[in-house]
Amino acid sequence: MKRFLITSALPYANGPLHIGHIAGAYLPADIYTRFRKLKGDNAIHICGTDEHGVAITIKADKEGKTPKEIVDYYHKNIKESFDGLQIIFDNFSRTSLPIHHKLSQEFFLRIYENGFIYRKEIEQLYCENCRRFLPDRYVEGTCPYCGFEKARGDQCENCGRWLEPKDLLNPKCTICGGTPIIKPSFQYYFRLKQLEGALKDWLLTKSYWKENVLNQALSWVRDGLEDRAITRDLPWGVPVPLEEASGKVLYVWFDAPIGYISSTMEWASKTGQPDLWKEFWLNPDTKIIHFIGKDNIIFHTLIWPAMLMAHGDYTLPDNVPANEFLNLQGSKLSTSRNWAIWIPDLLKEYPPDYIRYGLTHVIPETKDSDFSMEEFKTRINSELVNNLGNFVNRTLTFIKNYFGKIEREIQISGEQDLEIVNEIETLPSRIGELLENFEFRKALKEIMAFSQKGNQYFDFKRPWSTRKTDREETARTMYLCASMVKALSIVIEPFLPDSAKRIREMLNLEGESFMWDDAGKWRFAKDVEIKKVEILYKKIEDQSSVCMQPESKLGEKPMNYITYEEFKKMELRIGEIVEVEDIPGADKLYKLEVNLGDRTVILVAGIKGSYSKEELVHRRVPVLVNLEPKTVRGVTSNGMILACDLDGKPILLSPDRDVPPGSIIK
Repeated sequence: MKRFLITSALPYANGPLHIGHIAGAYLPADIYTRFRKLKGDNAIHICGTDEHGVAITIKADKEGKTPKEIVDYYHKNIKESFDGLQIIFDNFSRTSLPIHHKLSQEFFLRIYENGFIYRKEIEQLYCENCRRFLPDRYVEGTCPYCGFEKARGDQCENCGRWLEPKDLLNPKCTICGGTPIIKPSFQYYFRLKQLEGALKDWLLTKSYWKENVLNQALSWVRDGLEDRAITRDLPWGVPVPLEEASGKVLYVWFDAPIGYISSTMEWASKTGQPDLWKEFWLNPDTKIIHFIGKDNIIFHTLIWPAMLMAHGDYTLPDNVPANEFLNLQGSKLSTSRNWAIWIPDLLKEYPPDYIRYGLTHVIPETKDSDFSMEEFKTRINSELVNNLGNFVNRTLTFIKNYFGKIEREIQISGEQDLEIVNEIETLPSRIGELLENFEFRKALKEIMAFSQKGNQYFDFKRPWSTRKTDREETARTMYLCASMVKALSIVIEPFLPDSAKRIREMLNLEGESFMWDDAGKWRFAKDVEIKKVEILYKKIEDQSSVCMQPESKLGEKPMNYITYEEFKKMELRIGEIVEVEDIPGADKLYKLEVNLGDRTVILVAGIKGSYSKEELVHRRVPVLVNLEPKTVRGVTSNGMILACDLDGKPILLSPDRDVPPGSIIK
C-alpha cells in the first residue's frame, strides 16, 4: 500500500474563498485525494487556516476588531465553503492553536541551534505618529523596479519582485498615511543562501514535476538566493522563543507551512494514535504532495524544502503540482477591484457538483485559464444535463420500465458489444493515468467522452425498437449500458461525489464498497433491481443573481460599488409594454415589445410567473436601454426592465404619474 500526505495551501483567514482559490489548489487536491483512496492507498488530505501575519492585523485595525475575532469568523466561513463544495479534509486545523505555536517554536529553535538562523542588525521603517516599527504590509510606496505606485513592503503585485519596506520609493504608513523614518532595529534571518547548492541538487532530481513549476524554481536558484528575514515586530503571531526577542513573532511565511505538520499531529491525536503523524513526515517512503497556486511556488519549492533541510528530520516534498492563475472573463481576479465570484454566493445558486464540474474544466494546470458564467452554464446544460445526465436517465428508466432489474446472466456477442466491453475494461487505467499526472481536465473530458459513447451505443442499438422483436438483444444492450453507468459512478466520484452517490442509489448499489479498478469490471455480481429513477441534473435557467462582489467587512453584507463615471454611462428610459408573447420552452420568460418613444425594442424578461400578459400590456416601466444585446432562448434581448426583488420574486416599478414613453430617467 502506497502512503500519501496531500496538502492544500493554507487559506488566509482574512476573507472568503473565491473561484480562483478553489480551482487553483483545493479542488485539484480533493480530486486527487479521493482518487488515491479509491485506489486503496493510505492517503490523507491535510489543511487548515493560516491565521497570523500583517494582513490579519491590518484588517483588524481597519474594522475595529481583534485579530482573533477576524480569524475566528473567517475560519468558520472558509470551512463552510469547503463543506458546501464537498471538499473533504482528514484534518482542517488552525495556525493559532497551541499545538501549532509549540511546534513552530521548536522548529525555530532546532534550525537556530543547527546554525541556520542568525540575528542581524538592520534599519527599519518607523512611524512616529503611530509609535511603532512598520512591518512590510504596513508600508506602501513606489516599486523601485517597475514604478508601480501601490507596491507593498513585501512584494510588488505588478512585477512580482520581493521587496523590503525600506526599498520602496516615497513610502507611506498604511495606518495614518504619514511618512515613516528609518531607525535601527534587528530581526532574525534564515540562511537560505547557504542551502542554495543542496536545493539545486534536489530540484534536479524532480524531472517529473510540471515544467512551469520546475523552471521557475531553478531560475530562482540560478539567479542566486538571498537570506530572508523570518521575524516581524507584531503583537499577533507565534512569539520568537528567545529572551532577547520580546515583542517579535515569526514571519507568517515561516510558520504557515509548519502548519502542515501540526495539522497532521492533530489528526493523529484524533485517531487515538498520537505518534501516527511520524509515518507521514519522518518516513521517506511517504509521498508528500503540496497543491498550491502559482504565487506560492517559490515558498514550496525553495524556502519550505530549505527549512526542512535545515531542520534535518523531515521528509522533503515529492511533488508540488502548482497551478497557474484563473482569470475571470479575461481579467485577473482582484478583490480590490471587486472582480471575483465568491464561493458562498455561488453555493446559494448551484449544487456543489455543478460548481465542481465547471471549475474542473478551467483548472489552470500549465497556463492561466479563464472562467465565465456563460461558459459555466453552457457546460452544465450541454454536458452534464444533455450528455451524462441523459445517458444515466434513459438507461435506468428503460430498464425500470421494461425489465425492472439488471439480469446477471447475459452473453455478449457482436462487434459493438465487444467494443463497449473493451471501453469499460480499460476505463479506470485510462482515467487513472491522467490523474496520476495531475491532468484533471483531460481526465474529466475522457469521462464525458465515455458517457457520450454510451449515448451513441444506446442510439445505435435502438432498444425501444428491439424490445418488441428481440428481448435477448435488448437485454444485452441494456446490461452493457447499465455496466457503463456503474463504471461512471466510480470514475466520477473524485469529481462529482454527490452524482456518484445518487447514481449508485438508483442502481440499488449504495451499500456496495467500490474501489477504483472495479470500474473496469463490467459484469454485475448479481441481479440488480433498479430503484426509483430521478433526474440527475436540471438545466440552468438564464436568470442568475451570482455577480462579482467585493470582500465585505466581518459580518456585513457585501456592497458592489460602481464609480460615478460608470453610473453615468447607463441610459435609463421609461418604456411602454405594447405586446407580450410566450417563449417556447421557457417557464419564466416573456418576450416583450417595448415602446421607447423614438423606437420599439424587443426585451426578454423573467416575470412570467409573477404577471399575466393582460397585466403587462400598456404598463410603463423603467428600462436600461444601452445594455449589450443578449440572445436568450433564441430571442435577442436589447435591454433590461428594472424591478425589485421581493423574496425571490420580481416586483415591477412604475412612475407615479403619466410619463410619456422615452422619458429619460436621471
